Amino acid sequence: MTRDHWRRTRGVRGSLVVLTAAAATALSAAAASGGSLYSGPSPRPGPDILYAQPATAAQLSNSGVWTAPPILTSGATAYRSGEFVYQDYLYDDHGAAEVPDPQDPSVSGNAFSRSDGTYTYPSGAAYANNAADLVELRVKPVPGATAFRVAMNTMLDPTLVAFSIAIGGVDGNTHPFPDGANVSSPADLFLTVHASGGAMVAELTRAATGAPVRGPALTVGVDTTRRQLTVTVPHGDWNPTGQVVRFAMGVGLWDRANGAYLLPQGTRDATHPGGAGTATHPPAFFNVAFRSNAQEAMPNPTDPAGTAKAPAWWRDRDQASILATGDITEFHANVDFKKLAGRVDDESGVPKTGAFDRILASHFATAPGVDYAVSCFPAAVNGGSHCAGQFQGNLQPYAIYVPAETRPAGGWGMTLLLHSLSANYNQYLSTRNQSQYALRGAGSIVVTPEGRGPDGFYDSYAGADTFEVWADVAGRYTLNPAWTVITGYSMGGIGTFKLAEQFPDLFAKAQSTVGYSPSTSATTVGLAPSLRNIPVQMWNMTTDELVPEASYLPTAQALDQAGYRYEIDIYTAGDHLTLAINDQYAPAASFLGATSVERNPAHVTYVVDPSLDYPTLGFVADHAYWLSDVDARAATPATGTMDVFSHGFGTGDPSPFATQHGAGTLTGGTIPALPFVSQSKTWGAVPAIPVRDELDIVATNVGAVTINVARAQVDCNATLEVTTDGPLVVTLAGCPNGPLYFGGAAPSP
Repeated sequence: MTRDHWRRTRGVRGSLVVLTAAAATALSAAAASGGSLYSGPSPRPGPDILYAQPATAAQLSNSGVWTAPPILTSGATAYRSGEFVYQDYLYDDHGAAEVPDPQDPSVSGNAFSRSDGTYTYPSGAAYANNAADLVELRVKPVPGATAFRVAMNTMLDPTLVAFSIAIGGVDGNTHPFPDGANVSSPADLFLTVHASGGAMVAELTRAATGAPVRGPALTVGVDTTRRQLTVTVPHGDWNPTGQVVRFAMGVGLWDRANGAYLLPQGTRDATHPGGAGTATHPPAFFNVAFRSNAQEAMPNPTDPAGTAKAPAWWRDRDQASILATGDITEFHANVDFKKLAGRVDDESGVPKTGAFDRILASHFATAPGVDYAVSCFPAAVNGGSHCAGQFQGNLQPYAIYVPAETRPAGGWGMTLLLHSLSANYNQYLSTRNQSQYALRGAGSIVVTPEGRGPDGFYDSYAGADTFEVWADVAGRYTLNPAWTVITGYSMGGIGTFKLAEQFPDLFAKAQSTVGYSPSTSATTVGLAPSLRNIPVQMWNMTTDELVPEASYLPTAQALDQAGYRYEIDIYTAGDHLTLAINDQYAPAASFLGATSVERNPAHVTYVVDPSLDYPTLGFVADHAYWLSDVDARAATPATGTMDVFSHGFGTGDPSPFATQHGAGTLTGGTIPALPFVSQSKTWGAVPAIPVRDELDIVATNVGAVTINVARAQVDCNATLEVTTDGPLVVTLAGCPNGPLYFGGAAPSP
């Protein structure tokens, strides 16, 4: 290591230019989110994708007569701008609960995110494991007719799909849907759209007789770019003006050769769906409309045996069980055409508080539909996998909990609650893990991204999805950007460490349950030094079969040896799922509290690992607090470390107290008492030191760094005491005279 000393000539002292072009961009993007994201001077915390302008989803965009914005809340209905809109769940297209298909491709890697429906798609590429996934249904009166618009998640070939809408039926008498659907519902008429001769056609039939309605021709519009089908029914065929009309609707696959719905068989093949077991007349529908957030069952992780028998992770339990009866009377909506004619806006069918699911329009789509053959595990554990995940389209789901209490004056807190390996975004919907975190302090919104699949470990596309979701929430709710924390269970606990280490200036605290930092080991501290300014709590199990002591103890020891603030509670009886089944997180919620993020600490330690960066995704971790453009000099070792202490704050490093050991018991959960032993370290008071215009810099395998001197409480004349193991270029942002060179570094010719 070499040590250098540098002081600028006093003659250049002057005002600082602290807002660079990058900072101006950050301010602009933050303003677009209503102040819910950081809007201070550069560098802005977190990756660029967090500040990207919202993406648009073709499936939910408008053209022609359609003008209403989408709801983007699943299981919801609304009247908007003269349109009735129903928003369905994503990736819930699993049909009836019959007998699982032995060739079901979704089984591998999804042990804790199984669907309740058992249907599988034909293996042909055009089905993309997602062809009948309904996203949205709209109804709108137009001059002389009624228009219906159906949006699908994936539409590679519209002729492979059909849908039927039951119209009327207030008398309650059920009738079979046409074309061999093997499903019944109250109805007066059935409107069916399907392929005929290579084109899409619409038929309106009488429910009681099956006879076609004789009248003006129906029209069908197909927009493969938007993945939308629009059908117009003239008033000469059916006129609902001034009425309240009952609707039910289902989507299935179409058998073009036989002109009927394509029914599932026991096992799928290239052209036939599977998952019907031995049923002789299985229902044809993969997806049914008009299932509300209150109606569709939520998962219950405290009862693993029960959820294994009747899972609800994709919010399809009621759909699956009711479809299996062949009668979907329960699923319907009563649409008031007087409201539509009067352009009455009514949002009463949209959940506003509590737990529900939302839809994100992502900037990324690697392929249409779902590819269950993609496995990110185990490569994604340590990062650098560039794994696209199983759910590859541009529509991505996430779970959210919004407290019913009055929004805090400064905005809601933001809690990222990351899901486990083999689980999905609905893992916490009915747990206290979600609600207790939400109801701490003045109230925090709690968000769980899907991460594009069950095993992304918040790396690559899974990591980008996390920040896209955060940005989406920031654009729709008023957040306090200084009150943000991160937590998660198992893979979510690993992701907690990973994202907090990469972007430490985003979070006030971090809490990991049965997780660990994948960068630490018995011989390396990895990225853990980046957590200097984030207190950490860990909950782990002595007898955890998936995350043993050899995984989590090195993380705790790395924090302890660094003298950082942490606590690890090691539960002495139980396995990997015990804490989830117990469902008691009050102490963790208390730990996370309402502490604000430390944006400008006097001492910054930051470790970069370029192998974890994905520039094409806007997911690059090379900056923290007032350090930016931190560039690792060599590929071996993979990491580079910057340690910079500013004397400009007039505060020194607090002295860490001796490591404490203790014991306790967690009570209040489904298990009467869970004993644990603990190890922790805290800090003493922050000492005052003389204020000096000086930075102490220690660089290990770092070739370049930029320092925002204003945020570091020094100026362009600051003394730099530099220790480096090789050439280092230091740029003082906003200062004249260009970069500074240490350790043998030289300007480019």
